[in-house]
Amino acid sequence: MVANSSAIFLVALLVALSGLFSGLTLGLLGLDKTELERKIKLGDKKAVKVYSVRKKGNLLLCTLLLGNVAVNSAIAIFLGGIATGLIAGMISTALIVVFGEILPQAFISRYALTVGAKTVWLVKIFIVVLFPICWPIAKSLDIMLGEEMATIWSHNELKEIIMHHRKSKDSKLDIDEEKILLGALSFSDKLVKDAMISRSHVFSLNYDDVIDKKLISKMKKAGFSRFPVYRKGVDNIKGVLFLRDLVGFSEGEVVKNYCRKKGTFKIIDTKALDNLLRIFLGKKIHMATVFNKDDEFVGVVTLEDVIEEIFGREIIDEHDKYVDVQKGKKIR
Repeated sequence: MVANSSAIFLVALLVALSGLFSGLTLGLLGLDKTELERKIKLGDKKAVKVYSVRKKGNLLLCTLLLGNVAVNSAIAIFLGGIATGLIAGMISTALIVVFGEILPQAFISRYALTVGAKTVWLVKIFIVVLFPICWPIAKSLDIMLGEEMATIWSHNELKEIIMHHRKSKDSKLDIDEEKILLGALSFSDKLVKDAMISRSHVFSLNYDDVIDKKLISKMKKAGFSRFPVYRKGVDNIKGVLFLRDLVGFSEGEVVKNYCRKKGTFKIIDTKALDNLLRIFLGKKIHMATVFNKDDEFVGVVTLEDVIEEIFGREIIDEHDKYVDVQKGKKIR
């Protein structure tokens, strides 16, 4: 009776170890090394503990699997001394499947970082004990398979992660932050023609237009602060005129006297927006005239238009006349 009690206790202990090995195999190896490294940089102490064993993935895998197989074999052997062969086989299978696989894997996989941090000391003991057997196998795997691949997400995957994260009840990400992040991720996929003010909504000035109060009134009514200046046809843009430069103008002067030739530059409508932003910042210019592949003037694009694409919303100031210039929506 005492012998049977000891055997039952030993079997229970072995089942517990089987569950631990099985759960840690799924839990620890399910933790991405790159993610752990990010958590470590952010000061996560649990990640520091787990990374100490997780960084050598193949050695950890061999240790946990070898330990699991050895424990499961021992369970069958000890149960054979308590019950007959068929019954022992059925009992060992049931114990291993339910308490050694399903339950521990379901629990530890959900709380892998927490459980891993609390049991890392035990895992290190197993690694040391089984090192002579596991190290040659792990080393061979390292040579054949190489280093673990870091997890890299595409733009679309990052968008899905952000949207999924904000919908979570535990998320601290608000809708404005989501729009900015999604706008920034979509930024490089957009072209100049997606953000430009089309030609039909652009107020252009002729190089030889005479400046008077009527023209100034029209410019103010248009709701812009910069105006492209053309000569001998609207496709021949010569520069840009700033409305503020006309403060104190003299009646009878012409536009060409105030035109800034370095205030803008030409860009094709199929240029990527991220390239345009780089040009804006490099040239320290806020507006570009947009042309198509046939060198026809099709609109203008400003630094503000580019920023609006990143923020995902229109930026309205006290001087704007439109909510959406491209669609001709005026401010009420």
